[in-house]
Amino acid sequence: MRKMLIDKKMFAGGLSMLIVGVVITVYLNTIMPVGQSGMTEEEIIDLIAMEEDNKNMNTLAGILIGIGFLLILISFGAKRKRKNSPEKVEKKPIT
Repeated sequence: MRKMLIDKKMFAGGLSMLIVGVVITVYLNTIMPVGQSGMTEEEIIDLIAMEEDNKNMNTLAGILIGIGFLLILISFGAKRKRKNSPEKVEKKPIT
């Protein structure tokens, strides 16, 4: 059985970013501003501004999810350098 190499710090950071992004997305979808009939012109402008803010925050949360997912994927192929490993010395060929 092969042991999978994984960078645990990078995996944990990616997983936490992914979780935070999902939580923010769920929260933003629950507080979505809703219009109603009979709104004044000023209320309509405020509603449009709140919807735009919500959309922008949702985009940022999506970016956070994407970066977290990429960190998780990268962590599976990342090797950590060992501090105590001997340095490699190249031998020059005799000519």
